[in-house]
Amino acid sequence: MPLRKHRCRFKSYEHCFTAAEAVDWLHELLRCSQNFGPEVTRKQTVQLLKKFLKNHVIEDIKGKWGQEDFEDNRHLYRFPPSSPLKPYPKKPPYQKDVIKFPEWNDPAPGTSQENIPVRPVVMNSEMWYKRHSIAIGEVPACRLVHRRQLTEANVEEIWKSMTLSYLQKILGLDSLEEVLDIKLVNSKFIIHNVYSVSKQGVVILDDKSKELPHWVLSAMKCLANWPNCSDLKQPMYLGFEKDVFKTIADYYGHLKEPLLTFHLFDAFVSVLGLLQKEKVAVEAFQICCLLLPPENRRKLQLLMRMMARICLNKEMPPLCDGFGTRTLMVQTFSRCILCSKDEVDLDELLAARLVTFLMDNYQEILKVPLDLQTSIEERVAHLRRVQFQKSYPEVYQERFPTPESEALLFPEKPKPKPQLLMWALKKPFQPFQRTRSFRM
Repeated sequence: MPLRKHRCRFKSYEHCFTAAEAVDWLHELLRCSQNFGPEVTRKQTVQLLKKFLKNHVIEDIKGKWGQEDFEDNRHLYRFPPSSPLKPYPKKPPYQKDVIKFPEWNDPAPGTSQENIPVRPVVMNSEMWYKRHSIAIGEVPACRLVHRRQLTEANVEEIWKSMTLSYLQKILGLDSLEEVLDIKLVNSKFIIHNVYSVSKQGVVILDDKSKELPHWVLSAMKCLANWPNCSDLKQPMYLGFEKDVFKTIADYYGHLKEPLLTFHLFDAFVSVLGLLQKEKVAVEAFQICCLLLPPENRRKLQLLMRMMARICLNKEMPPLCDGFGTRTLMVQTFSRCILCSKDEVDLDELLAARLVTFLMDNYQEILKVPLDLQTSIEERVAHLRRVQFQKSYPEVYQERFPTPESEALLFPEKPKPKPQLLMWALKKPFQPFQRTRSFRM
């Protein structure tokens, strides 16, 4: 924000700005930002500046902040001499895997080489010579190698590591610490969302108590298939569809947490900056939606299918006076889909933009990314092959022969000689050579 000299009550202040100048400048910035757009109001900008003042991003010209109230007037403000932000830790360079997979020769957790019971060794000349040779570096010291097996926990770590690596690469970040707490990512959620799905691609829950209530599911089916609903048993009346819609909106509006969860709020908002590249944004949303709890992903899938069908249904009567169907869907369900734990006034604009993009591309976004799934499955299969080869080398050679053993079992057949052609037996054409004439 531009700073300049101001006068107040016969006194001059350097490097400051008025509240109205701050509102003008920030309002224009937000309106031109691709993450917000021209829908930002001046009142919302004032609310944001109030939070800046409360959190000491800016301060009164006399150094007051926190308890002061920000208003759109000529009051003077300045930036504090020191930043209110904590220093960022040094980010590690980008790595292929976010979580390091244990090597095969690493000791198993809870065991150490010092705890292995050994028999006392009687020192003699030969033993002394061996130890002396190892000490001076002539003979490498032997080390006990623990052969690791690929457990279910290892497979889960591979899914988590490679999924987060894909997301980090798409977002173009050096680290996901800015947008995501990796420790809170549940690898079991990812695996369940990939494999436990119906033919239509909707998640199937193991715990039926987390399902949508039957009456909500019936109401959603009713509106999604309007007016041809086979499950409809209640008599219809004028305005029946509005009451059904209100029932669904009330249920989703009273959820304790938005469907995209508070923990993943920053991750989804960071993807909004990629909306200009539609294909990249769809891939990023695909991976982010894999991190959701299965019950949240299922509710989101059913809700988005209903919203899209209602918007495309030309026979659906208006569900609200003064609003189009598409606008009504976005305004009604944006808050229950995306919302931050610390509510900010601009969250509504972010949520509306995300839900609009999600509604237009929900079929692709809520699919499992095949490239990611194939890469992880190949990685797991490779590690299992390596583990099997190390554990049972004789069996591995029988099942998967090497080129040398194949050559012994299947020797090469002698190649047939090419057939001789008649013209090949004749002498090749000799060029004419001029000889000396016998005539004198």
